[in-house]
Amino acid sequence: MNYWLMKSEPDVYSILDLKQQRETIWDGVRNYQARNFLRQMQPGDLAFFYHSNTNPLGIVGLMRVVKTNIPDPSQFDLSSEYYDPKSTPESPRWQTVAVEIVGAFPRIISLSELKEKFSPEQLMVIKKGNRLSVIPVLEPVAKKILELSKDVYK
Repeated sequence: MNYWLMKSEPDVYSILDLKQQRETIWDGVRNYQARNFLRQMQPGDLAFFYHSNTNPLGIVGLMRVVKTNIPDPSQFDLSSEYYDPKSTPESPRWQTVAVEIVGAFPRIISLSELKEKFSPEQLMVIKKGNRLSVIPVLEPVAKKILELSKDVYK
């Protein structure tokens, strides 16, 4: 099993949205490196749900990858800001995954708390200038974050 961190702005799609829907596709990723990370995901992988562009920033829950290699439908939607005229159904440029909620945390594990516990080399999300919306998380770091998530329930 692999671990990931996936960012979303809560006014676009929040952990509460996922909690209500139970499952969603993670569409609209338009960075090649982030897309390549999506392509590496496997069913059963776990992903930390990270709220970005809000205050405070941080991890708000946990998701599980349930389906992979899904052509991102927004690339074909003329009305979508993520429309890609160079992409075709026969040769899609953008793939995504479906995720299901594992759990929402009762409190956020804030970026400042993550910075206290990890170095930028351990956790890419705290690296200055990192703007990727999908990043891998090393297993030892993921396990420590999962331990932190237990603390949020105290």
